Formats: sequence, C-alpha cells, structure tokens
Amino acid sequence: MWFYGPTLLTWEYYSMYGHVEKLAEEIKKGASSVEGVEAKLWQVPETLPEEVLGKMSAPPKSDVPIITPNELAEADGFVFGFPTRFGMMAAQFKAFLDATGGLWRTQQLAGKPAGMFYSTGSQGGGQETTALTAITQLVHHGMIFVPIGYTFGAGMFEMEKVKGGSPYGAGTFAGDGSRQPTELELEQAFHQGKHIAGIAKKLKGSA
Repeated sequence: MWFYGPTLLTWEYYSMYGHVEKLAEEIKKGASSVEGVEAKLWQVPETLPEEVLGKMSAPPKSDVPIITPNELAEADGFVFGFPTRFGMMAAQFKAFLDATGGLWRTQQLAGKPAGMFYSTGSQGGGQETTALTAITQLVHHGMIFVPIGYTFGAGMFEMEKVKGGSPYGAGTFAGDGSRQPTELELEQAFHQGKHIAGIAKKLKGSA
C-alpha cells in the first residue's frame, strides 16, 4: 500500500566508465535529504562480454546490486540514468526496459513518477535527444515524467562553464572518458534527486 512506510525511490542506471554512476550517487544524496524518503541504487545488467569490455578499457563494475525487472514494482518512483549512444539511451538500458513486458501488461508502474539523467561524449552528443527519445518508455508504462525544468535556478543559465544537463534532467560530458562530472554538474544532480523525491512523496501522500 502506498499509504504506509517511507517513499521508496530507486535509481536504475547503466554506466560503462563511471560518469553516470557518479551522477547517480549524487542524485541519491539529494533524494535522501528529503525526510521520509528512502533512496536505493541499482545497476541494470551488462550485456557485453568481458572480452569486449576489456578491449573498450571499461573499468570493473562497482558492487552496486543488479536489478531484475520485477523489482521495479516495489518502488514508488524512479530516476533512470544512462550514457548516450548516437543520441539515444545505451543498448544495455534499453535491453533492461525491453524485459519489463510483464510489468507493462499489468500496468504496475502506471502513475509512478520517473526522471532521467545522462552522459554524452560531447556538447552536441544528445543531451536532450537522449532524454526525449527515452520518454517513450515511460509513456507506454503510464509513468509520470518528472523533468527538472528550470528549478535549478541560476545553474541552468550558466554560460561561462561547460555544463551538461538540460530541463529534461541532470547530465555530464565524458569527452574521451577522462573528464569527470564537475562540481556544478554534481550540484544539479543533487538538486534533481531532491526535486523528484519531494514530488514522489507528495504523490504517495495523496494516493
């Protein structure tokens, strides 16, 4: 029942080089700062073999637990994170969502709030198209898309510093892989977590 216990928000993400994971950790901190909200991180399964990952110089995965599709039903809201591949979500995350057909048939995720965050290789690499094309997944499940809009305030209008993210959600630029999320990008991620946690808590309270 949605009336009892803390509001449970889960962060499902895929991260090959760690950029999305860093954003996820900061988003979780933001959500956890809201009283009555429990935040949990999950990774979606990797689909590439170790041999291929090795050739791509991908670091070992962290010890964040791997989620199964049915575990999504336990949460009151979600924030999905993924790197972009040609302006769309990475295949690993798409494969995970493709496995949620059972939840779709029973509409177990309908009415639950969901946001998203992302990483691209360059400033023109899909910071908005990645989110825009991912919204179709939420629509078919009947979830409520929660963007951050311009609630981040002055940080949304920063022009002197390179900054990922958009009104759709927090973001970062990976470049050749050596660039890490900046302080401003992490601040935006924290804000997103706090923002969606507050909304999810209100929705649960009014259910």
